Amino acid sequence: RARVLGCSLVLAVSGFYSARDDVVELNPSNFNKEVVQSDSLWLIEFYAPWCGHCQSLTADWKKAATALKGIVKVGAVDADQHKSLGSQYGVRGFPTIKIFGANKNKPDDFQGGRTSQAIVEGAMTALRSLVKERLSGKSGGSDYSRGGGGGGGGSTKDVVELTDDNFDRLVMEGDAVWLVEFFAPWCGHCKSLEPEWAAAASAVQEQTKGKVRLGAVDATIHQGVSSRYGVRGFPTIKVFRKGEEPEDYQGGRSRGDIIARALDLFSDNAVPPELMEILSEDSLKTCVDSQLCVIAVLPHILDTGASGRKSYLEVVMKMADKYKKKMWGWLWTEGGAQMELENALGIGGFGYPAMAAINARKMKYALLKGSFSDSGIHEFLRDLSMGRGSTSTVGEGAWPKITTVAPWDGKDGELPAEEEYDLSDVDLDDVFEKTEL
Repeated sequence: RARVLGCSLVLAVSGFYSARDDVVELNPSNFNKEVVQSDSLWLIEFYAPWCGHCQSLTADWKKAATALKGIVKVGAVDADQHKSLGSQYGVRGFPTIKIFGANKNKPDDFQGGRTSQAIVEGAMTALRSLVKERLSGKSGGSDYSRGGGGGGGGSTKDVVELTDDNFDRLVMEGDAVWLVEFFAPWCGHCKSLEPEWAAAASAVQEQTKGKVRLGAVDATIHQGVSSRYGVRGFPTIKVFRKGEEPEDYQGGRSRGDIIARALDLFSDNAVPPELMEILSEDSLKTCVDSQLCVIAVLPHILDTGASGRKSYLEVVMKMADKYKKKMWGWLWTEGGAQMELENALGIGGFGYPAMAAINARKMKYALLKGSFSDSGIHEFLRDLSMGRGSTSTVGEGAWPKITTVAPWDGKDGELPAEEEYDLSDVDLDDVFEKTEL
């Protein structure tokens, strides 16, 4: 009989709330769906069944839940049984009451009294605050920002928020290479990483034209995709390439480290840029759209023949492949075909072949002064990448006129046909007599 009574007491203490109450029992299985992903305002009590103060609060908590029904959601978590939820939200004593408002990842501590009247009044105050935030245009719910991490990180607009719903469509089925961070809002290291991740995302988006993307998954909400890839600590960063198994990111956590790794990934997967002949004004769009534009001016086809020209083009294409992660533009023209462009770039004094690198935004250029070879061009471009070398202004600070020409047909050049003169009716003796001194 004593054993039966003891069991009954334990069951009575454990059963704080039932389906007949207006208090929603929450646990790790339903918390994300019910609370974090909802637009409702929630008051949630974290309790322990053995806690005397929690037992005393039960009647008022039920009464407040009934009064707030349809207005504010009222829930309860057995934090003794579901310790992960309690620790996730910093619960250290019982009962702890938290308000889950605009940002479900950063709930506020409830500071009011513990009577049903005080609980209702506190809930209505929180509700008015939430409505005011929405009227002012502030968005609630889950987003990438973790509310910390220091300044200097820039906007998070280029960090793609990934979820259980969009992960496969964007990452697994897309063509881009992805660096994905799995984070938790309460994680200090994640907050420190946030500005670095955001700054790197913007730089990588610009430098790879979207071919490499940075994303972020709130692993406390989107547990499906997080568990699929074995995420157990935060932050966890993984690299995803289409058709390949994901790999763990092994680099540093500064924006420079992240950008460098992203550009390496881009370089590994990028096709070499196209080397285009300058045929018209439209050809220069490549220069306008690129950080740097490299223009090769090759000898006339009669001076090199097709094989000689192809050898020069191969050198340029090899360099284009070597520097492909720079996203530069690459053009070529025949010496003498675009004289106004050559004059604007100061080409001529060094002979052909020649090469110029142009910063279209600043309208500045630098000339290759070494050999037109793998090593000579590499040294020239390497120095430019490191900010070394002298530059001049393009012409008068504007693009010169481009002459429309026909594309090279890939063949050897032909000398122009010589004119034939009919001298049959000319009296040569008479001509010589008139020219004698």
